[in-house]
Amino acid sequence: MMRLAQRLPFLYKNYSFLNLSLVGLSPWRVRPAKMAAATVGMVNPMPTDHLPEGEAKRNAVREMFDTIAPRYDLVNRVMTFRLDVGLRKKTMKTCAFAPNSLVLDLAAGTGDFCRELHKGDHLAVGVDLSYGMLAAARTSAPLVQGDLLTLPILNESVDGAVCGYALRNLVELPAFFSELHRVVRTGGRIGLLDVSRPDSRFLRSGYDVYFNRVVPKIGALLSDGSAYNYLPRSLSYLPDRSVMMQMLRDAGFVDVVHDQLQGGLSQLLTATRD
Repeated sequence: MMRLAQRLPFLYKNYSFLNLSLVGLSPWRVRPAKMAAATVGMVNPMPTDHLPEGEAKRNAVREMFDTIAPRYDLVNRVMTFRLDVGLRKKTMKTCAFAPNSLVLDLAAGTGDFCRELHKGDHLAVGVDLSYGMLAAARTSAPLVQGDLLTLPILNESVDGAVCGYALRNLVELPAFFSELHRVVRTGGRIGLLDVSRPDSRFLRSGYDVYFNRVVPKIGALLSDGSAYNYLPRSLSYLPDRSVMMQMLRDAGFVDVVHDQLQGGLSQLLTATRD
């Protein structure tokens, strides 16, 4: 962590964005108090008759994750049968970051990718919109509360970035890809992991039953019902894979590759910053 602390002054545009304390060269972390909504459910539940857009979506997503943060890891592991752990390892292997890379974990949540980065002897910094998720994080990496569309990061200051299961929660994908291009150095790698829908008709039928019927029931039983009703519907936010690949190219990335993983249950976009 000493190496990371020595690089921090060159990383951030404005310390006032960070909501953290920096003590000498010691690692720092965001540890905000858990939101009241985390124990009483969402004050403004995610709408069930439509999917929000723009600022309404940003606010709804932030409140949703603040609410489900305390049991997020438990529900996630139950829903995915821990398959998400292997997919993060796959993302790390595909990105093939150079040794000791400084990598952003975007939509870091409780720090799953941060932990994987540390295992690979990389330097990780987590960024998430939700205070509640950062409060529940289980990582020694520094964590920053911030919007992924306006990252408090200097131009070309990191070696790479990963993002796990958050693309569909962002207000605007082109703006996010442009931010990635701005903060990642030339030659840096990015890995964007998210849910998908299988191409196979057979797998798709089983997937639809599980994702649309079983997942909301698990979420309602263990956490917040409205949040996990949103989860299967949120897949419709994602454009076709070819559209996302072109968005990345338009943002200035090359070697853009899309992989369907686990029979199409998840998808991985990787690219290199030109």
